[in-house]
Amino acid sequence: MNEQTVTPTSAGLRYGLITGFILIIYSLVLYLTELNENTWLSALGFLILVGGLFFAFKYFKADHAGFMSYGQGLGTGTILGAVVGVLVGIFSAVYINLIDPSIMQKQIDLQVEQMENRGLSDEQIEQSLEMVNTFSGPVPTVLMSILLYALGAFLLSLVIAAIMKRSRPEFE
Repeated sequence: MNEQTVTPTSAGLRYGLITGFILIIYSLVLYLTELNENTWLSALGFLILVGGLFFAFKYFKADHAGFMSYGQGLGTGTILGAVVGVLVGIFSAVYINLIDPSIMQKQIDLQVEQMENRGLSDEQIEQSLEMVNTFSGPVPTVLMSILLYALGAFLLSLVIAAIMKRSRPEFE
């Protein structure tokens, strides 16, 4: 019998690293071309994450004779998301705090403009800015990235793993 070497952890780590580096390169291109404020282009990062999950599940199934349980898919996806979160979080913290600190001010200015357009009072805008300051900095950036990517990948995995799962027959 063929020994299976791919686990949900190893597939999640492998494709988390690949997906994370692709997202970092994509983010860097958006930052350098100043297109990071374009909602549609930023949303393409979501499709990169979906692609990473798809290929991680495909990789796992290839080592398991085409089989993957729903739980294995969820585990693989969540680990992938956490790895992506660590990589993207560290990149974002370094980029925002060391390479281009002005990007944070541009984002804040954009948010203030959007809040003003929605008719928020100066007091409400000030409260929002205080909250932004609370969650800014390298450590909160990395922690929020890990949380958001792990949760996002888990939620995506709920659907993608349900579609891609193939249970091993009980009497094989």
